[in-house]
Amino acid sequence: MTVRVIVVDDSATMRGLITATLRADPEIEVVGQAAEPHEARQLIKQLGPDVITLDIEMPNMDGLSFLDKIMRLRPTPVIMISTLTQAGAGINLRALEIGAFDCVAKPSSYAPDSFHHLAEKVKAAARSRRKPRQAPSVPLPISGGYVPDGRIVAIGSSTGGVEALITILSNFPPNCPPTIISQHMPPAFTKSFSERLNKLCPPEVSEAQEGDHLRAGRVLLCPGDAHLELSGRHNPVIHLSKAERVNGHRPSVDVMFESVLHAIGKNCIGVILTGLGRDGAEGLLALRHAGAETIGQDEASCVVYGMPRAAYEIGAVQRQFALEKIAGHIVASTNAHRKEPVA
Repeated sequence: MTVRVIVVDDSATMRGLITATLRADPEIEVVGQAAEPHEARQLIKQLGPDVITLDIEMPNMDGLSFLDKIMRLRPTPVIMISTLTQAGAGINLRALEIGAFDCVAKPSSYAPDSFHHLAEKVKAAARSRRKPRQAPSVPLPISGGYVPDGRIVAIGSSTGGVEALITILSNFPPNCPPTIISQHMPPAFTKSFSERLNKLCPPEVSEAQEGDHLRAGRVLLCPGDAHLELSGRHNPVIHLSKAERVNGHRPSVDVMFESVLHAIGKNCIGVILTGLGRDGAEGLLALRHAGAETIGQDEASCVVYGMPRAAYEIGAVQRQFALEKIAGHIVASTNAHRKEPVA
């Protein structure tokens, strides 16, 4: 099946670069180009593309406003093409919350190869499951109170992870288990995303820093372009590494899971969420073999059933849950006050 794409960008040079990049893949056909949203709207109506690439900053109507109209009136997978700066991170995150499939950086001296995976992401977007917008989550009531049982929670996620992490963490109690997260995300995003999570969710959420300690009620998000590892067996702390990419990623979910295994063994819950590729599968399998509890997001609730599928197929996933049920299971499983084992 050929994926039909419309490219929307006010720069003729950038439209040409995106088009050339996509046309190099025989499974992709660029069926139209537009310089601004009004022109793009007519093309979308006429051509019914499978995927749209959309610049965030454009004349006449900004990309966010146009994305919002697309998601409401003609839901279509959209990949935002933007200059990924700290100042623009909040805008990019808002695009992901509105419903963009992913955000990709425009090539620059800092990210010359940013379009390397663009064709792969376009094809994944065409296969993705568009999720209807949901009302903000309401934290689940906990009968009898909640006291964490001492285990930590390690979560790995990628494409679709912004929505997934908001859903899970907004249903955690304020004194949730110590939680660490590796989300595939550019460096400019993670600080803004952690701040956004901190506003939306009951626990304290922050971008992880070297030497941070784990404690109940605290969630640490790995900075972009670093690996998050636990260092030390007694009262382990966060170590951030600039080591080589693993599975093409830094941060790598596998690196995080393997460091958790070496630091604390089975005293954790490993969680793998929506995302492209297979990062995290081998690390999650090692955790399960050590006796840790492992959870995978199910296919129906994933934007991209890639990482969870890879983990499930090699036997790394002990239980699969729909996204909206993962937080409740983690809370019930780690509640020291529970009277019966969690099914």
